Amino acid sequence: METRVAIVGIIVENNAVICDIQNLLSEYSDFIIGRMGIPYRQKDIRIISVVLDASVDTINALTGKIGKIEGVSAKTVYSKG
Repeated sequence: METRVAIVGIIVENNAVICDIQNLLSEYSDFIIGRMGIPYRQKDIRIISVVLDASVDTINALTGKIGKIEGVSAKTVYSKG
């Protein structure tokens, strides 16, 4: 199966759902190369970047599940190959 490298950018505006995001990321941990979380206290939001190496379907599934969580936005950028 062909894989791609991608970055998922996540903005969390509802701190009550942090555990939901953490659980999802744990489910996909086999595909995660690295991740970084930044609390932006001035705006009371959390910014998370996740780098993955997985199939496009797997990356889309994760991004879609994260994006369905109330108060969370997620976007993905893919490598060309």
